Amino acid sequence: MTGFYRQNLSQLFSATPVRVISPEQLPDIPVMGIALDSRLVQPGFVFFALVGEHADGHRYISEAVKRGAVAAVGTQALTDLPIPYVQVEDARFALAHFAAAFYRFPARRMTVIGVTGTDGKTTTANLIYKILLAAGLRAGIISTVNAVIGDEVLDTGFHVTTPEAPEVQRYLARMLAAGLTHVVLEATSHGLVQHRVSACEFDIAVVTNVTHEHLDYHGTYERYLEAKARLFTGLSDTEAKPFGNPRMAVLNKDDQSYAYLNRVTTGLSWSYSLTKGADLWAEDIHYDASGLHFMATSERIRFPVSSSLVGKHNVSNILAALGATWAGLGIPVEVAQQGILSLQAIPGRMEWIDMGQSFIAIVDFAHTPNALQRALEAARSLTDKRVIAVFGSAGLRDREKRRMMPQISAKLADISVLTAEDPRTESLDDILEEMAQAARQAGAVEGKNLWRVADRGEAIRLAVRMAQPGDVVIACGKGHEQSMCFGTREYAWDDRVAMRACLAELLGVPGPDIPHLPTAKPHR
Repeated sequence: MTGFYRQNLSQLFSATPVRVISPEQLPDIPVMGIALDSRLVQPGFVFFALVGEHADGHRYISEAVKRGAVAAVGTQALTDLPIPYVQVEDARFALAHFAAAFYRFPARRMTVIGVTGTDGKTTTANLIYKILLAAGLRAGIISTVNAVIGDEVLDTGFHVTTPEAPEVQRYLARMLAAGLTHVVLEATSHGLVQHRVSACEFDIAVVTNVTHEHLDYHGTYERYLEAKARLFTGLSDTEAKPFGNPRMAVLNKDDQSYAYLNRVTTGLSWSYSLTKGADLWAEDIHYDASGLHFMATSERIRFPVSSSLVGKHNVSNILAALGATWAGLGIPVEVAQQGILSLQAIPGRMEWIDMGQSFIAIVDFAHTPNALQRALEAARSLTDKRVIAVFGSAGLRDREKRRMMPQISAKLADISVLTAEDPRTESLDDILEEMAQAARQAGAVEGKNLWRVADRGEAIRLAVRMAQPGDVVIACGKGHEQSMCFGTREYAWDDRVAMRACLAELLGVPGPDIPHLPTAKPHR
């Protein structure tokens, strides 16, 4: 991360709320950049020694020194280092605020809208972004898929959560330099707990839902909910901006998170719902070949909304986007309607793959119980024929999902094909057995409406070959992601490429090759 602001160590720390334990007097050393990976240190950089699940950054300070670090920051009491060492209480908190100071607090000069939730974050963030563009505002977006700065689209990674704090601040600085005035930023629970979006000066905070996910990391649903709540409690920390900031929370009244988030939110709270009783709700929901349609209704206004998106969950996502833009920023109804309609598709979110086949093929990112249920319900609304679902459950993650997701599919899909989804260092066979057992307990019968296929490419191939005219084949869990993890290695993988390859093979037309995974066997 190259620096383009010549500032010194003492000045940067003095501009932050970070409590420095030692030394009492910080040296006036010029800072040229920030790194939290010693391998990325360049001359003039400050190295932040973070302690993670698998590594302790303090052990790599010597490597950072060799690469030219001029100072190191950490939480341990260290002495006799060849460069100045700054001891702080919380290295991640310090990193976030130091990065914001290094880039001269770009978020203080823009309107920042944060979107969090278990499912629907990317769709909702993109809906908000499209409405902002329709309003003629110069807007950018930082999501778990990419960052968009004007005409430039930047990939944010393979298996991604919110980017690290220096990356977020660098994106914000580039947006400000490009003349952008509004930013939509996805905030994951990991990103909130690890201070990746601290010092982002949020003006509006939006939640989609808080359902069963990431309990392997947070431990309990309550702690997971507390992590999400940081986006809302942090609204009070936003600096006053010359153009104003509403400090408004947009909450889902249909979700179990509502009571808690409404209680802890500081400032204005605004709600949405699929039924009457919120500040804005949906009426007359219906679907046709063009997408979904409903009436957005409040006590003082009622207006039609149409979208090419599918599924009732996207009605909720649209209402959330209206909360941030129409209610929060005062964007006119007709502009919001136009922005919603302009969003045609989001990579890996209910993305249709059409190679000329006689059935519907979809790739979706659904990798939680709630998201899978919503995806299958949406798929069901598209056909009066069969729904064939392909999905897995990740290794080294919340194991409870391995029971819940197959049971949901056994209920909502006609055929379930269980397969790999980032098994990591766990046994894939053991994961599939856990899933199959849960599916059987829910009434599924192996060889009839339940299949286990370890190789994901072969699983999609099987689903495509079983499909009949009018059916829906939906591959869930990977969406836009570009890799899959086996052991500790990432293998190139894209569900959309695999789906196109299997469809082309079925139809006998040109198409891509199926990406190769270690589970693949020679295909005759």
